[in-house]
Amino acid sequence: MRSRLIATLILSALSVALLFVVVTRIVRFSHIFRAHSGPALTQEQVELAYNSSTAGDRKESIPRIIHQIFHNFKDLSDNTIPDDWEAQRQTCIKHNPDFEYKLWTPSTSLEFLQKNYPWFVDTYNGYKFPVQRIDALRYFLMRHFGGIYIDLDNGCSRDLKPLLYYPAWVTDGGQGTLSNNILGARPGHPFWDLMTDSLIPWGYHYPLPYLAVSYASGQWFETAIWEEYHNMLEAAGSPDEDRIYRIMMDMREGADRWVFFTMGRGGSWDQWDNHLFGWTGNVLFPWLIRNLVWIALGVGAVVLFHVYLKRRRARKAQRYKRLDTHDEEEGHELH
Repeated sequence: MRSRLIATLILSALSVALLFVVVTRIVRFSHIFRAHSGPALTQEQVELAYNSSTAGDRKESIPRIIHQIFHNFKDLSDNTIPDDWEAQRQTCIKHNPDFEYKLWTPSTSLEFLQKNYPWFVDTYNGYKFPVQRIDALRYFLMRHFGGIYIDLDNGCSRDLKPLLYYPAWVTDGGQGTLSNNILGARPGHPFWDLMTDSLIPWGYHYPLPYLAVSYASGQWFETAIWEEYHNMLEAAGSPDEDRIYRIMMDMREGADRWVFFTMGRGGSWDQWDNHLFGWTGNVLFPWLIRNLVWIALGVGAVVLFHVYLKRRRARKAQRYKRLDTHDEEEGHELH
């Protein structure tokens, strides 16, 4: 009985230790779904700041360049943009006639990397999912040229000049991770250096498509590097020109009004697990974080109750002495 009790205690201890490791990993991983570091600006605040200042007070940090990427996943030689995306693209060209416009195709994308970042070409070509190449390319465009990157399923509702007076920014949908659908930066901003330098170390071959896309190059990756960058900023006390902002693009009812951008058809890279992990990031992880202490206490209580029942059964069994064969034979002779 004592050996069984010891085994039960050891198993319980291992279960608690495993639970601790799992909870610790979840907490470390889930920081990308919590409130994000860095200053946030609504689009209305950006517009108001621009309208409230004079030309002499302002200095543009971001160059007047709009980048967009079109890679036809089904036929890389076909650069014909779908009609709805073409309509969105034209709104940005129309509202920003004094911006340089760059549309990056598979061939021009590869040529750019081969010329300027040859050390990344093998990783770029080796990505399992085509959208990973588009993710990585946009980060290198921000690092090298600066400007504003816009996904083709987003359009422009006015000129983008008010967004040029911040050293760098990403977009934030107000829930879950940050977004990489629209980006802005001055060339050589250290955040984009860190982003592009981190692509190879983070390029694990995850077992599920959404993990591979999101955590190796996409929005989960971007958010993790964002938090790492802000930890570095706090430690180093970097100057204002190294700061990076979050431009809010919350689509939920009652959220702040969008001023600069519109939203069209997306989902061009959706895989079977997209909705599962989208729900996990936006709903499950926030719920787990809010209730983590209660979950841990509940599991701990179940384990302790299991140990209590085992010990109680062991004590109860010790109250009865089992008759051996000799005692049983003597009992029969007496009868």
